[in-house]
Amino acid sequence: MGHTIPEVAIVVALGIFAWTLVEYTLYRFRFHIKTKTYWGNTLHYLLHGCHHKHPMDGLRLVFPPTTTTILLYPFWNMIKLFSTPTTAHAAFGGGLLGYVMYDVTHYYVHHGQPTIKFPKILRDTPSGIYDGGIFGNVSWSLRRREYHLNHHFWVEDKGYEITSFFCDKVFGTLPPSKLAGKSR
Repeated sequence: MGHTIPEVAIVVALGIFAWTLVEYTLYRFRFHIKTKTYWGNTLHYLLHGCHHKHPMDGLRLVFPPTTTTILLYPFWNMIKLFSTPTTAHAAFGGGLLGYVMYDVTHYYVHHGQPTIKFPKILRDTPSGIYDGGIFGNVSWSLRRREYHLNHHFWVEDKGYEITSFFCDKVFGTLPPSKLAGKSR
């Protein structure tokens, strides 16, 4: 209401950025929490542990739509709390767009079929290409796939983001390059 298209685009971009922070926070501090009780272990397994136990199971990759819909209500209220009435819808839309981009990316890195052949090193070991490693300009999809599968199979306490590296860089949770370690 009364905002120009560039203003709305900025608010949507801020919503996407906010989702990036939510994604990182959930993954690092909720989905990778250390539990000590039976019920804590059970809840953790149901929320995220089953995905790490069976990372290539296509039925365990995205949050169920019903649960997502229920959780949207508190997120909508949080957006309304931190934005103006005229920008809340655009910010929420940006956050929702960020979430959909995350879900699609996450599904793709587990089950997508890249259009170029994986170099042998990408199939066998994490190469560190996400931090400018040996392949230089490898496609975004290959970098995302390698980065996330590195999180699943080699360094579970690093590399929490799916759609970007931003928060992992800022908060010091970028996984180390396995090749860099071998060359030393």
